[in-house]
Amino acid sequence: MALLEISVVPVGTTSASISSFITKACQAVEARGLEYQVTPTATVIEGDLPQLIQVAQEMHQLPFRAGAQRVVTNITIDERKDKPQGMDQAVSAVLSDLD
Repeated sequence: MALLEISVVPVGTTSASISSFITKACQAVEARGLEYQVTPTATVIEGDLPQLIQVAQEMHQLPFRAGAQRVVTNITIDERKDKPQGMDQAVSAVLSDLD
């Protein structure tokens, strides 16, 4: 399983707010049945890499369909082959080190 962190920023809209774009992006992830977590600056999604690439492409295209003239998308992929790791395991490993 892989983790994908994605930040989609529409540029050239009539408002500084992007929450409506984030909502639509989350709905696209939910439609695929993928687990995700919204953070203040990005969204983290877990799944098989091909699924993640497809949903990232859809999330990037959504603002254009809503009228944005430019979209800047940043993606980070974290994929382990030595053991399974989802979002919960990654966070738990750090939190246990903090204790």
